[in-house]
Amino acid sequence: MLRSVLLAGGGTAGHVEPALAVADALRADNPRIRVTLLGTETGLEAKLVPARGYQLATVPKVPMPRRPTPALLTVPNRLLAAVGAARAAMREVRADVVVGFGGYVAVPAYLAARRAGVPIVVHEANPLPGLANRLGARLTSFVATSYPSTPLRGATLTGIPLREEILTLDRSVPAARDARARYGLDPHRATLLVFGGSQGARSLNSAAVGAARALTGAGIQVLHATGPKNHDEVVAALPPGLPAPYRVLPYLDHIPSAYAAADVSLCRSGAMTCAELAAAGLPAVYVPLPHGNGEQRRNALPTVEAGGGLLVEDAELSPEWLAANLLPLLTSPERLGKMSAACAGSGHPDAARTIVEMIRRAEATRRHSGPRHAAG
Repeated sequence: MLRSVLLAGGGTAGHVEPALAVADALRADNPRIRVTLLGTETGLEAKLVPARGYQLATVPKVPMPRRPTPALLTVPNRLLAAVGAARAAMREVRADVVVGFGGYVAVPAYLAARRAGVPIVVHEANPLPGLANRLGARLTSFVATSYPSTPLRGATLTGIPLREEILTLDRSVPAARDARARYGLDPHRATLLVFGGSQGARSLNSAAVGAARALTGAGIQVLHATGPKNHDEVVAALPPGLPAPYRVLPYLDHIPSAYAAADVSLCRSGAMTCAELAAAGLPAVYVPLPHGNGEQRRNALPTVEAGGGLLVEDAELSPEWLAANLLPLLTSPERLGKMSAACAGSGHPDAARTIVEMIRRAEATRRHSGPRHAAG
């Protein structure tokens, strides 16, 4: 019987939020199950995990240098310490299964589980897997991915697990009016939500402010989360005397209500953002982060190709682009309705429950193969 699960997901929201969604699904399936999250003392998980009512066990952070530097020489000893901490956490909670979501925390968790004979489940949120999950996928046959093209052999497509509050979000007309009132907006106006993640995005901020007069002049109101560091700069740049509400906040403390208030979003295309918007049925203009390996563009493509969103490269985003492409969308209820339906159809609402079943199958292999090695 599955009694205890250790979820290794720390560092970024893209690792922590899916882990918490699976934790919620495990607890909903069996309220008596012991669920522990493995993270670091400095990541987002240090605040998010206790706030959601789960125990957090920590390991030392072991980032891998991207280039050969003297810091590379310290990695083996630091990784050894992290594996030891992960194994100690597994022993303390008597973990039946270890589930990894990639990132710094997953590598020591995978290595400790392998050494202890504890079954491993891997979830990869991005189209291109990172080093941690490429390693983890070699150690188990229980691998879940969010995109059909993710190159992990033998993987099962599950989508990204999301919290129930997103999956059951009400975006009906009455709910949208209530949500708009919460933000001091006109309950009856079409609404654009602008956000660039927890830290904001300067290019999105600049384009939205530059298009503020055109948007509000067409009757569109804006809910704009700038990121804490950019808030004063955006407020100072906003034109005075706009004909419709333009609400500027440093951050969104309750993203579901912001989704409920909006008709369209202007945002980056991180894996979690794309999955949440698809689940909510909220069309978006996606502006992929222009750095990295292009994974944010890949994140948005399934929804865009299904007709549930638009995509514009960061270098091409401008106030003029928004006026030419976003305004016609926001002022066409029929087109918005079609995009919302297409967007919702591109999601995977059963992802968390599917992963819980995968965890149960992984635990069954341990029982059938005999006692574990030194985990407990």
